[in-house]
Amino acid sequence: MEAVMGATLLMLGILAWAGGPDPAAAAARTPTTAREEIPGYRIGSEDVLQVSVWSNEAVSRIVPVRPDGKISLPLLNDVQAAGLTPMELRDEVTRRLAEYIPHPEVSVSVNDVKSFKVSVIGAVTKPGRFELKSAATVIDVLAMAEGFTEFASRSRIVVLRSDGTRVERLPFDYDKVASGGGTGQANFYLRPSDIVVVP
Repeated sequence: MEAVMGATLLMLGILAWAGGPDPAAAAARTPTTAREEIPGYRIGSEDVLQVSVWSNEAVSRIVPVRPDGKISLPLLNDVQAAGLTPMELRDEVTRRLAEYIPHPEVSVSVNDVKSFKVSVIGAVTKPGRFELKSAATVIDVLAMAEGFTEFASRSRIVVLRSDGTRVERLPFDYDKVASGGGTGQANFYLRPSDIVVVP
């Protein structure tokens, strides 16, 4: 009996040393106060938008954002949508419609988010590209990738973020964040097209 208990305790000790907190559990435990503000959503290609003009059904439309980032609306033809917030697009549509309709009242909403895609590559169980429907942190996405492989360097994770002209490298120490002891290290929110690299 003592031999069995000893072997069990040894195995538990090995698992605690080798495994550490898994991403799914860490995501559930990470407090909201440790995260940065959710960035304002910006429209992207493939999103589906509802553009409504008060008392004007002929102009109101449910439209997809084309690969070139534009939408097509009656009277206005092409309107740039990608890169704008829904409120910024509303203001642009309102401004251009005012040339044809007196005092137009416009609302813009995102019916279906399809442009929010991030990638996880490297030493994870399920690398790939993930389509998100809501804001997600680094740990949330690592959980979607089903955690780390045996030899992952969890303290040397890097998030690659491009603004179209340059690529920013954002270091992420998973062990510090998951343990709650990371001074100056937060479980930050990802942005569309971010790439999480686990060496």
